[in-house]
Amino acid sequence: MKGGRWRYTQLPTQVEDTLSGEEDEEEEEEEAVPAPVPQEPVEPQLTEASQVLGASEIRQLSLHLPARVAGQSWSLVFCTSRDGFSLRRLYRQMEGHSGPVLLLLRDQDGQMFGAFSSSAIRLSKGFYGTGETFLFSFSPQLKVFKWTGSNSFFVKGDLDSLMMGSGSGQFGLWLDGDLYHGGSYPCATFNNEVLARQEQFCIEELEAWTLS
Repeated sequence: MKGGRWRYTQLPTQVEDTLSGEEDEEEEEEEAVPAPVPQEPVEPQLTEASQVLGASEIRQLSLHLPARVAGQSWSLVFCTSRDGFSLRRLYRQMEGHSGPVLLLLRDQDGQMFGAFSSSAIRLSKGFYGTGETFLFSFSPQLKVFKWTGSNSFFVKGDLDSLMMGSGSGQFGLWLDGDLYHGGSYPCATFNNEVLARQEQFCIEELEAWTLS
């Protein structure tokens, strides 16, 4: 489905019955207020098919995105299969973008994981980002690791590495300059588990999507 778009529909949640059982039937019919019908969330639309996540994973992950980007189009700005394994190339592809970014990874074990950054991935002297940033892993069920509030070490981009989340000298997600080797360790920023099956991994595929 290259060039296609994934779509999903969320089933409406059940609405609790708010009627009082103590009133007689006629009074309930007169005073009962019809329960509002839950609106279905706006479906994310992808500019092309992801080579990392399937429709089911995209649907699950989209439910955890901040409300301000819910339903926004996902535009593939960088992928290793097309643009090569280069962090510097990723930075170049991100130039001109300022909005949130989803990093999707698949490693040599077939494990799928990644991160949501509240702002574009870029070179930086220090950590940047906001508390909207989070890490996630499908292991195989989706686990999302949100900001704990303990520090603000969200994202930091060097020429030879990209880091997300930190604490006690370890990073929640770390990628090298070749976007081939990476690491994941528990960190204070997100109180996350190791995202991959092992702390050090090799990247098979990486995608960076902007949400706008």
